[in-house]
Amino acid sequence: MKPALPFLLLAGLTATCLPAGANSSDRNTELPAALALKGSPEQGKVAYEICCGCHNRDGSGRSKAGYPRLAGQHATVLIKQMTDIRSGQRQNPKMHPFVDKDVVPAEDIAHIAAYLAGLPEPGGNGKGDGRQLPRGKVLYDKDCAVCHGSNGEGNAEKFIPRVAGQHYDYLLRAGKAIQAATGNRRDADPDMVRAIGSYTYKDIAAVSDYMSRLSHPAP
Repeated sequence: MKPALPFLLLAGLTATCLPAGANSSDRNTELPAALALKGSPEQGKVAYEICCGCHNRDGSGRSKAGYPRLAGQHATVLIKQMTDIRSGQRQNPKMHPFVDKDVVPAEDIAHIAAYLAGLPEPGGNGKGDGRQLPRGKVLYDKDCAVCHGSNGEGNAEKFIPRVAGQHYDYLLRAGKAIQAATGNRRDADPDMVRAIGSYTYKDIAAVSDYMSRLSHPAP
């Protein structure tokens, strides 16, 4: 059995263009071909075995460890994030050995994405302290809902992830990285970078807490 991928993905990354500072050699040229593959949930279940230690068998992730919930996430989002890591647009040294093109074929990426997308939404997730939810709602409705949806459902066709019910700690960390749009998150959507560019740490924390409490049926 080919090894699969214990991965850290997700967050609001939608663009296929490169932000300023990224190298042209880092372009994700594999994405169109990977999206064209038909993933098999049955094969994905087998390939996903090696990922369970971090993301759990039910795809619920681990809040405090920083591993996101993947169950019910759009398959297109999962494929894009995995291929972004393969191309170098997204830096994740821990994952690189497991997503290297010489180790994991594109078919396995499609299979794993299909399997995770079909998993039911796990119960419970990590949340913030709940003290800034009104502020979080204002920010979300103003800057985030236009892309991520009023209930955090995302948009599969535009590679916009489902954020409803995602772990607070992961959303907070991802938001800070995307705001910088450098280093390990160079594939950050320029629109999102602009939307949260003026946010303070408390703003990112407030909107992350709000998103962690959104609820929407998994696709």
